[in-house]
Amino acid sequence: MMTILLIACAGFIVGAFLLLGLSPLEFTNGLFGFLTRKNKSIKAEINEIARRKKPSFLRREITEVQEILAITGRSSRFSVICAASLAFLAIGASLAILIGNVFLVPVTAVGMMFIPFWYIRLTATHYKKNIASELETALSIITTAYLRSEDILTAVEESIQYLNPPVRSVFAGFLAQVKLIDPDLDKALHDMKPKIDNDVFHEWCDAIAACQHDRSLKTTLTPIVSKLSDMRIVNAELEYLVFEPRKEFIVMALLVVGNVPIMYMLNKDWYHTLMHTAVGQIILAVCAAAIFISTAFVIRLTKPIEYRR
Repeated sequence: MMTILLIACAGFIVGAFLLLGLSPLEFTNGLFGFLTRKNKSIKAEINEIARRKKPSFLRREITEVQEILAITGRSSRFSVICAASLAFLAIGASLAILIGNVFLVPVTAVGMMFIPFWYIRLTATHYKKNIASELETALSIITTAYLRSEDILTAVEESIQYLNPPVRSVFAGFLAQVKLIDPDLDKALHDMKPKIDNDVFHEWCDAIAACQHDRSLKTTLTPIVSKLSDMRIVNAELEYLVFEPRKEFIVMALLVVGNVPIMYMLNKDWYHTLMHTAVGQIILAVCAAAIFISTAFVIRLTKPIEYRR
């Protein structure tokens, strides 16, 4: 009976979308736009600037995902992520309803809603690692060529064939701007800085710009590039240190979830108490909440270390 009611509810929602002429992406854009809308009062602006009041957890997550998508060049996919988040929310609530646990409905709905956001965080971690690795190679090659020729334009021209995307496109744009649009090197270097979100790259661009006025400053370039190597070594050690705790967390989460079917096979009375009594359902809801909250902290705390000036 509950399955039929869920199917009827899904049909009702689809019919409402068809009658109103709304697409899922338009609905999610409006909903998440409303959730992230800032308070326009002067008091709220003062509190935000003074950091007296932090934004809500949901608003922080949505804002950080928007920033990650903008950095990785996938801003257009934000609507898809929001639609996937609502779909996971509906799936989580439906699963809890199907097993007849009212206390579990808000936990699984809210917890599964954040799965697409956590996926974006994980992809951003790998993206930043790849960018840092490619930057280490690219800046090393270009710096070596610049120390020899003392001409950044010549150094980039000689080295660009050895670079890989997306770093190659950034330096290709730099060459195109200097050769075809504006020969001002300082302006071209300044415009190139925000194209890669990496503080070492920004510092390198500032150092190259300073070298255009004082060639003796070129000795500062090699130590700047070596910071990327230091970060790679530190992150490799960090990855080794967090591997075991992360593996233990995954094993413990699987054991908690796997205890339910194991209990069904070992003792059906315990299983009935866990699944069909109020106390047992509350215990399941608390365990699910602990798993979702722990997952959020694990993803947030195991991100790579970045250099900050």
